[in-house]
Amino acid sequence: MARVADVADQIRGVTYAKQDASRAPRDGYLPVLRAGNISDQGLVFDDLVFVPAARINAKQRIRQNDVVIAASSGSLDVVGKAARALNDFAGGFGAFCKVLRPRSHVDPGYFGHFFQTREYRQRVSALAAGANINNLRNEHLDEMLIPLPPLPEQRRIAAILDKADALRAKRRAAIAKLDELTQSIFLDMFGDPIANPRGFPTRPMIDLVDRARPISYGILMPGPDQSIGINYVRVVDMQDGGINLSGIRKTTVQISKNFRRSLLKTGDLLMSIRGHVGRFAVVPAELDGANITQDTARLSVTGADSVFVRECLRTQGFQYWMRQRTKGVAVRGINLGDVKIMPIITPSATEQEQFARTVRKIEQLRQRAGTALKESKSLFASLQQRAFRGEL
Repeated sequence: MARVADVADQIRGVTYAKQDASRAPRDGYLPVLRAGNISDQGLVFDDLVFVPAARINAKQRIRQNDVVIAASSGSLDVVGKAARALNDFAGGFGAFCKVLRPRSHVDPGYFGHFFQTREYRQRVSALAAGANINNLRNEHLDEMLIPLPPLPEQRRIAAILDKADALRAKRRAAIAKLDELTQSIFLDMFGDPIANPRGFPTRPMIDLVDRARPISYGILMPGPDQSIGINYVRVVDMQDGGINLSGIRKTTVQISKNFRRSLLKTGDLLMSIRGHVGRFAVVPAELDGANITQDTARLSVTGADSVFVRECLRTQGFQYWMRQRTKGVAVRGINLGDVKIMPIITPSATEQEQFARTVRKIEQLRQRAGTALKESKSLFASLQQRAFRGEL
């Protein structure tokens, strides 16, 4: 075993004032990654913030094999999330992140895989838990122990995990192709919903929602997970246009009752409004009567087909529309007032239903691909556990 501080250098992120940040590239500015750019699949290079280049020193430029870690967040699901940089990046990383830069006597692939393990996430969640906001301190990472076999063994283990990870990537790519197909069909039938080249009638979202169940966000503080209680959906549970039921948590009956305004019904459309703005999911029958968190808005669509509306909002044109209205630096969000005025094209009910039927067929294929992805994830997790226990 070795201390992380003995095999990697820890580097703090870029500090900048809100007024220094730009949402678009500018001369003399460089991009900065934030916690929201760290995903389980790797670093995501969109929704960037740009800051004056003078604020980013040479060490804070992200290099190939750096492990970028979310060091501070209001959610334990985010804090500690890590991803390895596969290439050099022209910019840096923000103050709410840290970078671990492996030294020459540790294989960077082996080192990076360690920060994807379940054991690491459990350890870091316990360390980071705070009263109001969860933080990883420098010593939390420096003093963490990592199994350190000889370098040839590290490389052998990294090669096995790389192959298993490549299988996961192929499964995800297959699902992404199906998503592209859905969007291609939408654009072929209806065109870009913001440009609306075919002149469909347009109505604000608020007019398409059940007046008895207006647009609302959910529970502010759901509290510790309950063994018995009311299910609630988090943004992290919203995946591929649906909801991953395996990670659903429960809150108390009383807390959910206090937020009865956001109770769900089968077929409701959910939209993430904080953090990862613009994720969508249609509520399945299993979550009828469940609730949501403050990071999600419930859209009880009755004036249109909910699948049609979901795919309308997932188009690039609408995603850009939402980005233009998303505000904040540390935590990005869109106001419910903007959600209510989102301009939704409304083709005939027959056209919407025809499109929805096609989408449901594609989703059946995606469900099968999702099952294959789940199996490859289980394989990868099993290999990870064995690798860092010396059993691979």
